[in-house]
Amino acid sequence: MPVEIVPYTDEWPRRFRLLSGSMRAALGNTALRIDHIGSTSVPGLAAKPIVDMQISVADFEPLDAFRLPLEGLGYVFRADNPERTKRYFREPLGEPRTHIHVRQRGSWAELFALLYRDYMRSNADEAERYADIKRMLAEKHRNDQPAYTDAKEPYLWELMRRADRWSQDVGWQLGPSDA
Repeated sequence: MPVEIVPYTDEWPRRFRLLSGSMRAALGNTALRIDHIGSTSVPGLAAKPIVDMQISVADFEPLDAFRLPLEGLGYVFRADNPERTKRYFREPLGEPRTHIHVRQRGSWAELFALLYRDYMRSNADEAERYADIKRMLAEKHRNDQPAYTDAKEPYLWELMRRADRWSQDVGWQLGPSDA
């Protein structure tokens, strides 16, 4: 599938709200947080048309505590995901692209995603620079998703260094869950 960066659309937060409501009902207190993360969570930021969601849980075990409710909603558990810091689910067949990242509350991976989101929401110039880089790299690596991801990495780490400095300057703290 070609790498495609599209202009921001208000459909992304609407879709998040719709999906997160059904997840909140199905997961109950198992979901300590449900957040819209990634580029589609940043108003105005061009992105791949994939809504990323993060569900924070106290622990990955028992897996069925969140796997069964999410599968009941039609999400597909990707047990072969190599990232050990999350459990990964995808959208039901035929639905718009949605990535669900289940992470442990307080983990570095959980906080990284939320810091990225909050920093980008607070820095429109940074978001525009990142969009320009993503568009350029998508053009260069249109048919090679791994190369596109690898090419973004140096800029993303620089961005997160700036986000870390910003978090210290403003006293960033984790806000309330999105859902």
